[in-house]
Amino acid sequence: MDISKQQGAAAPCAAGEDDLRRINAFTRSPLAAEQVYCFAVRLCDNEVDRDFERFSRESLATLGDLFVGKTGIFDHRWSAEGQTARIYKTELTDEPGRVTAAGDGYCWLKGWAYLLRTEKNDDLIREIEGGIKKEVSVGCAVARSVCSVCGGESGRCEHLRGQEYGGKLCFAELQSPTDAYEWSFVAVPAQREAGVVKRFTGGSDGRELSLLRQQARLGRSYLSALRGEVVRLGLLTDETLDPAVLRRAVEGLDEPSLLALRKGYEARADRLFPVRPQLRPRPAGEKLPDETDFLV
Repeated sequence: MDISKQQGAAAPCAAGEDDLRRINAFTRSPLAAEQVYCFAVRLCDNEVDRDFERFSRESLATLGDLFVGKTGIFDHRWSAEGQTARIYKTELTDEPGRVTAAGDGYCWLKGWAYLLRTEKNDDLIREIEGGIKKEVSVGCAVARSVCSVCGGESGRCEHLRGQEYGGKLCFAELQSPTDAYEWSFVAVPAQREAGVVKRFTGGSDGRELSLLRQQARLGRSYLSALRGEVVRLGLLTDETLDPAVLRRAVEGLDEPSLLALRKGYEARADRLFPVRPQLRPRPAGEKLPDETDFLV
């Protein structure tokens, strides 16, 4: 799964001896401190984001290794011309006292990048210093996207991201990163949906995604209709039930639970409202009004 995640900000920093040693590991000719401009970026964290996804702490640690040596570009446009800077070291940073929506300690991946002090980069350096070029996002690949409720593959189970089940928030945990492509300077999104872009490459992946979306829509429609039927039967068989409370209660139930509840309500409805025959049996010898005797 290829993903892009918008996260943090860029901040200038000075290049020391250790920084130069790491930077020069990527150069053909050694660079001096006055030839490079260094800055730190917040690449990604373990908080549940706007799309109800998050990286695990283990994933962030793996990404830290994968991002060393990766170049920075603009708006995820993959071109050699757009290459501007390179990550030369990373560090997993904890923030004591801060807890994520998942209930664990908050941490984030910090990266240090450098770019050359050239006439071409002067404007970019000034924009970083002035806080104009600030937000960045990352492009990477992960092997698994795990549902926080059931532990199954997110998007293939019945749980919907952003919903609560038994008081537990449903989100996808991105696990086992396999590659880090790049990090990009991006604009601050005005809409909540902006900042997260998923890319499925290849025709077969696109067809699979379309099929999964269609199946998800059908599944949601089926569960919605099933919940509505359970609420209808519940209110029919128990007038003491509060409709709003019952609707909220069934929202957290999965299909097996809904089917079992519907079966129970149906049995109760059969007892309370038995089916009565509309026709009575005709006594022997009794004639219908339109019957006629024929003499032979």
